[in-house]
This record gives sequence, C-alpha cells and structure tokens, in this order.
Amino acid sequence: MTDSTFNFFQHWYPISPIEDFDPDCPTSVVLLGRRLVVWKPHFSKNYCVFLDQCPHRLAPLSEGRVDEKTGQLMCSYHGWLFDAEGVCTHIPQADDPDLIAKNREHYCATTLPTQEANGLLWVWPDAESAAIAPSHPLPLSPQVDADRGFVWSSMVRDLEYDWQTLVENVSDPSHVPFAHHGVQGNRDKASPVPIKIVKSAQDCIEAKTEGRFETHITFTPPCHLEYAINLGGDRQVGLVTYCIPVSPGKSRIVAQFPRNFAKRLHDWVPRWWNHVSVRNLVLDGDMVLLHYQERDLQQRSHTESWKTAYKLPTSADRMVIEFRRWLDQYGQGQLPWEGADVAISLETRDRQHLLDRYHQHTMICGSCRQALKNVHRLQAGLLAYFFIVLSVAAVMPDELRLRISVPLVLTALFGLGVYAALKYWLEPKFHYVDYVHAKR
Repeated sequence: MTDSTFNFFQHWYPISPIEDFDPDCPTSVVLLGRRLVVWKPHFSKNYCVFLDQCPHRLAPLSEGRVDEKTGQLMCSYHGWLFDAEGVCTHIPQADDPDLIAKNREHYCATTLPTQEANGLLWVWPDAESAAIAPSHPLPLSPQVDADRGFVWSSMVRDLEYDWQTLVENVSDPSHVPFAHHGVQGNRDKASPVPIKIVKSAQDCIEAKTEGRFETHITFTPPCHLEYAINLGGDRQVGLVTYCIPVSPGKSRIVAQFPRNFAKRLHDWVPRWWNHVSVRNLVLDGDMVLLHYQERDLQQRSHTESWKTAYKLPTSADRMVIEFRRWLDQYGQGQLPWEGADVAISLETRDRQHLLDRYHQHTMICGSCRQALKNVHRLQAGLLAYFFIVLSVAAVMPDELRLRISVPLVLTALFGLGVYAALKYWLEPKFHYVDYVHAKR
C-alpha cells in the first residue's frame, strides 16, 4: 500500500444516533462489508461493538440476547457468554472447568474500538489497528455544539445506493430545487449555483458557494460531509451528514441538522414527526433517481469512466468533479469492500422496495419505532371505546338514551374518525409513501 492510498478501515464512523439503539437487544450493523453487533452490557453506560461472529461456530451474535443475570452478551446458538471486552466467560457445554482459562485468547469475540460523542456511537472498523484509534480525532462538526448556542436533531436511514453515490449527491446543492420541490426547494426559483473549490487534498475537500447566502461545504473523508450556511447576522443553519459505506449498492446516512435560532421550535416539534413529515420525504425524493443513476453508471463503467459518462459543464458540478477525482486518486475509484463483490448488482428494485421507510428507517429509529407503537395502541383503544359505547348505548333505558347515549355515540363516532386518520393517513408515513416527481 502506497502513502497515497486512503485506508478506509482506519477511520472513525458514526453508525447511528445513540438514542436509536435498544439497550435491551443486540443490533446488527454492516460497515464496509463487515457485519457488526452493537450491544449494551446491563451494568455499563456505554455500548460495545463486536464483529458479528461467535468464535464457536460463527453464528451471528446480533441474533443473541443480553443475559439478565450477568448483563453479558449471550450467543443464541449454544449459549456462550461474552463480557464487554469480548472475553468468553461461560461455555454451557464445557465438561472441563478450566477449559476457558486454558484457552482464553482463542474463545474471545473480536471487539472494536468505540466512542460516544455528539449523541452518536462511533466505531473503528479495523480490530488489528485498534491501538492507533485513540490518536485519530473524530470528525466532529463545530456546529453540533450546545455551548455555541446550537440545537440540533438527528436521523439515520439505510439507502438503496452506494456510498460514493451518496457522497456525490450530498455534495451537489443544485439538485435541491428539483428533486425536493415543495419539500426543501422550489424549481421555479432555481438559479445557478457557482461553487468554488477552496482546498482539495487527501484529507479534505473544501468549497464555498456564492449567492444569497454564504455557504461552506466540507468533505472530510471517508464519511463526513457538512454544510455551514450563514443566513445573515448571527443566524446559522447547517447540514451535517455522515455517509456510511455499508456494502456495494447500499449505504447509510447519519445526519444532524443544527441551527442557532428558533430554539423553542426545536423543543416543540417531536423528533418522529420531523422524520415522517420532512426528513424521509427529502430522502425519498432522491432514492429512485440515484438507484437507477448508479446502475447506469456501473453498466457504463465497463467501457468508459465517469468523466465521459457524466456531462458536467457548470460550476455547480465542481464538488462532484472534485470528489470523483479524489476517489480516483486515493481510492482507486472504489471502496475496499470486505468479503463482497465490489461490483454493484445491476438488478433494479421496485418502488415499494426502494421507498420502504419501515425497514430503512422506522425499525432503526427509536423515536419513530416508539411513535408507531403508540399509534397502534391508540388505534386499539379507539376501536375498543367505539364498540363498548355501542354496547352500552344498546342496553341503556329509553329515558336515558337521548340524554346520555347520543352524546356517547357521537364521541365514539369522532373516535372512529380519529382511528381512520391514524390508520390511513399517519400510519403509512412510517411504512411507505410513493414519491412521484411528476405530481409535485
């Protein structure tokens, strides 16, 4: 490996907001083609990350459980127990009481360095270089800082396109008025977006845009891509994204949305509502476009490079060009996926799969997961109330029916209307919403 080659495995990656993990259940995460398990010992404040393999028979530890008695991670295949350092503490099948002590180093789970900062869980994916991990700083955003007057929310979603497509897309502000018309942009007000590259090196690409608002764009490889937008005066809003390489054709975005104004609004709007009404819509607006774009580029890559496949004539394309050049120079045009074919499958997915909010977001978002449970509980309660009221009204004496039964039935009918709104308007927002650009 030459000095000019970028080592994607020896960097910190934030795999999710900490608040989205279930502390009672191991979670499976894929990073650079490596399957990881995230879990929290019952007697610890911090999460642990292991390679998702039991050393016994390579069963996935993410299918295991956190043992109630010991607070340790138990493999569900044969019950082996592992502490926070990955040391095997119990083998139920052992007939020799000294078996573990004699072979301790052979029965350990592979642990990875972790840190918790800015509300995110960070992992260093290379166990062999764990010793140097503490000397590498986390790519934190200066905007995610309460001491500087900022508030922020966070979001995570799995995407049906590759890491390089995600970085390329986030690097391109000129698509916003069109891909996100009516959500975060307006196609009728679109104008040129002149981008000037300020710095381009192995460790950083910096750019700025000229226009109504002063905007700085920073890409810190391998995953940190940030916008800092000055709205005038002291008001500042930002977009902090971490573009996580999952596997060929798949990525994960961990995003934070800081601002230093309208702080009360931040406290009033529930996190889950912000996700279903805005954040998921923005990602839906890109999903189908990028899924097909990526596969067309992959197909063309057999005969030509991005330089001829793309037509990039304006300064609005400067960040995309600079990122592609960076990837060619330092990453040989692709990521070093572990145990996976580096080629993206050319198979295309149907819209319901591409825009599957439930599996891409709701399942892995603590706020949306809980909100959907509450919606289901409220639906059950409203239905129960409806049938109970009808039953009570049916047996009520005639002299009380007009005075008591009618008002009760009216409240039950109102509850039924609320149930219908929850069932057919709100609940689908957690599962699937088709995004048709032609109808926006």
